[in-house]
Amino acid sequence: MDILFNLLSTLLRFYSYAIIVYILLSWFPGARESGFGQFLARITEPYLEPFRKIIPPLGMIDISPIVAILALNFAQYGIAALFKMIS
Repeated sequence: MDILFNLLSTLLRFYSYAIIVYILLSWFPGARESGFGQFLARITEPYLEPFRKIIPPLGMIDISPIVAILALNFAQYGIAALFKMIS
């Protein structure tokens, strides 16, 4: 069970990092159009899209990725609690 928990926890952490890197790419002109940027878009946009529909941007600042990362952290805490109850 510990291996499964560690795997899920690691995957959620790396996904959070992928979202952060994808958002930082917006600071560099043309970075999102690179192969790496397009790869990150394919894996992060499906998750970020529902948050962007709910949370409007504040001027030029899009805070929906912050909420999305917080949701991933809550999911990680929930998975930890479930595995603690099972063990």
